[in-house]
Amino acid sequence: MGFETRGIAKELHDKDCVAAITSVCWSKDGHCILVSAADKSLTLWDVVSGEKITRTTLQQTPLQARLHPGSAKSLCLACPLSSAPMIVDLNTGSTTVLPVSVSDTGAGLPPPSRNKFSDGSPPFTPTAACFNKYGDLVYVGNSKGEILIVDHKNKQVRAVVPISGGSVIKNIVFSRNGQYLLTNSNDRTIRIYENLLPLKDGLKVLDELSTSCDEVDEAEKLKAVGSKCLALFRDFQDSITKIHWKVPCFSGDGEWVVGGSASKGEHKIYIWDRAGHLVKILEGPKEALIDLAWHPVHPIVVSVSLTGLVYIWAKDYTENWSAFAPDFKELEENEEYIEREDEFDLMPETEKVKDTDVNEDDEVDIMTVENESVFSDSDMSQEELCFLPAVPCPDVPEQQDKCVGSTSKLTDSNHSGSPLSEEAGQNGQAMNHASSPVEEDTGGTRLKRKRKPSEKGMELQAEKVRKPLKTMKSSGKISKIKNKTVVEQDTDSYVFADDVTDEYH
Repeated sequence: MGFETRGIAKELHDKDCVAAITSVCWSKDGHCILVSAADKSLTLWDVVSGEKITRTTLQQTPLQARLHPGSAKSLCLACPLSSAPMIVDLNTGSTTVLPVSVSDTGAGLPPPSRNKFSDGSPPFTPTAACFNKYGDLVYVGNSKGEILIVDHKNKQVRAVVPISGGSVIKNIVFSRNGQYLLTNSNDRTIRIYENLLPLKDGLKVLDELSTSCDEVDEAEKLKAVGSKCLALFRDFQDSITKIHWKVPCFSGDGEWVVGGSASKGEHKIYIWDRAGHLVKILEGPKEALIDLAWHPVHPIVVSVSLTGLVYIWAKDYTENWSAFAPDFKELEENEEYIEREDEFDLMPETEKVKDTDVNEDDEVDIMTVENESVFSDSDMSQEELCFLPAVPCPDVPEQQDKCVGSTSKLTDSNHSGSPLSEEAGQNGQAMNHASSPVEEDTGGTRLKRKRKPSEKGMELQAEKVRKPLKTMKSSGKISKIKNKTVVEQDTDSYVFADDVTDEYH
């Protein structure tokens, strides 16, 4: 859907899928869309052509799926309903289950088949996970209140960051610039962590941190490394209502934090600045909120309700014309302005235009489009897709009425459509009005088209109709004329007089 026009830009129809869509993810360059559905399927689409690139089916229903932010569009991170996060190769369909817990020896353990951890912890809940900015690491939030930094290629946990309280982590997401990590926990708190690792080559730094750590116990060593990877920056919560949060996210520039309420009967959105101050509360209809997103450039928030409606929240701007003219003065009502005598006089001597050093012979490049730094990165191998080609819809031509039928039928239809038509003459034959497109040829049954009168003739005809018949004087006889038809032979038009009484003197 086009955001500016609010119109449908492209429709993707999947005949193989009739289940509900659980998540949608764009590729980094905007050329592909990954869709997960309740029928356990993952489908990759080409946006421009509208064709399906590949489709694979998992063993569990994916609640969320995210494409690899690098150039490998065939890899995605899926978070199923009742199993651990996994890396899925969309081309081959192979999956790599990621660890969600750490044993005493420090080895990452995937969840057992019965959805219980080996240490006797409660049955495991859906686990949140996300890529970092360049996709070389995966950050996993588990039910123990821990953030695991995982090398997804080797399925190895490289660092652990425990969260205070040990509550279940429901959401985990990076800001667009990769500098901050946001988590949403069951303790009704949204936390922001500062990413201390470099955006690139994070694995090399983790190796250096692990080598320099002197801890003997492997689990404590992972926590020591984790303390040098993430640092708690701020936490957000509603201290009055203590509500749970359904989904949080960053603004496009990472300066604002948005949280959607998880209450079933309300549609509330809380906005904080990164310093932790509550700036705005947006209240919508009494519908539960299930998802929200912030526009990458503009201060616009989009929220989705449980009923499937999408709401767009934008700033209410107040016109300030003084920004264009500092001496501008707003008026409460209209006032009469008396201008000076020479206020709008042209003074060419005092208003000479200075010559500029503009070379009019230089060619101006109007074809090259500079990449927007918000949408693209310098390391992208393919140019990003920002606009879809518009295909205009053809207009449906109106069906024109065809003249089909006998001569008598055409004559009857012409008389029924004209308010001035009457039977003319004593012989009972009908006479066509001047605006009638068809008349009968007296020489046979063949139809011929009548020449349309000129505008002057039409004006004379209308004037004749409106003008009462003039009284005429005769030799003392008075007669009444009813239903008389007066024919103007010179203008080839007809004037009808109905129930008109004229006196002749």
